[in-house]
Amino acid sequence: MTERARRAAPVTLLVTALAVVVAFLAVPVVALFCEVPLARVPALIGGRQVREALWVTARTVAIADGAMLLFCTPAAYLLATRRFPGRGALITVLELPLVLPPAVAGVALLSAFGRGGLFGDALQDAGIVLPFTEWAVVLAILFVSSPFYVRAAIAAFETLDPVYREAARSLGAGPWATFRLVTAPLAASGLTAGWVLAFARGIGEFGATIIFAGSVRGQTQTLTLAIYDLIESDFDAALAMGILLVVTSAVVLVAYKLVAWRRTRPVAARR
Repeated sequence: MTERARRAAPVTLLVTALAVVVAFLAVPVVALFCEVPLARVPALIGGRQVREALWVTARTVAIADGAMLLFCTPAAYLLATRRFPGRGALITVLELPLVLPPAVAGVALLSAFGRGGLFGDALQDAGIVLPFTEWAVVLAILFVSSPFYVRAAIAAFETLDPVYREAARSLGAGPWATFRLVTAPLAASGLTAGWVLAFARGIGEFGATIIFAGSVRGQTQTLTLAIYDLIESDFDAALAMGILLVVTSAVVLVAYKLVAWRRTRPVAARR
C-alpha cells in the first residue's frame, strides 16, 4: 500500500461510517413519504379519527408543556443555583423516567393514581378519577417528557456566570425581576433546547399513555395511538399521520436551530 493510500484509508473509513449512519437514519423517513401518494395526504388527514386524535394530541401536549414550564423551570433554577445535601440524589430521581421503559412508566402511573394505588383511593374519594381520562394523557406526557426539560434547564442555568445576577440585584432588581430580565433571557437557548426535546418526546408518547389512559377515540387517543389503531385497517391513514408528526417535529427542530443560530451570531452580523 502506498503512502497516499495509507493516509486516505482513515478518511475513507470515516466517510463510509457517516454514509451508513445517514442511510440508516434517513431511509425510513424517506420511505414514509414514498409509500403514500402525497396528494392524498390532506384527504387522509382530514378523516374524522385523525382529526379527533390531532385535537386530543394538541390539547394534552399544550397543557403538559404549560405545566412543565410553570413548575420545572423554577425547580431547575433552584437545583442549578443552590448546593445542599442530597442534591445529586434528587436530580437522579428526576432523571429516572428518562431510562424507564415506557410500559413501566405506565404501570408506575397506575400504581400511583389508579384504583387501589398509592393515591388512587384518596383521589376517588375526593371525586377525582385520573386513569383512562384525558388528564391521564397529560400526566403520562408530563412524566416521560419533563425530565428532558429539567436536565437541559439545569445545565443552562449552571453555565450562567453569577456576576450577572449579582449586578442586577446591586442595581435594585428583585429576585423575580432578575430572573425575568437577566437569567431567563441568558438561558433561553438552553431552555428552548430542553423544550424541543420534551415536546418531541411528549408528542410521540405511546407506551405510558396506552397503559395509563387507554385509547378511546376523541378522549384519550393521541396521534401515535391512532397510528397503532389504524395500521392494520387503514395503513395509508397511518402513514399520513406519520408524515404529519415528522413534519411537525421537523418544523420545531428547524425553528429551534434558527433561534440558536440567531443567538450565536456576532452582534455586528445581526444589523
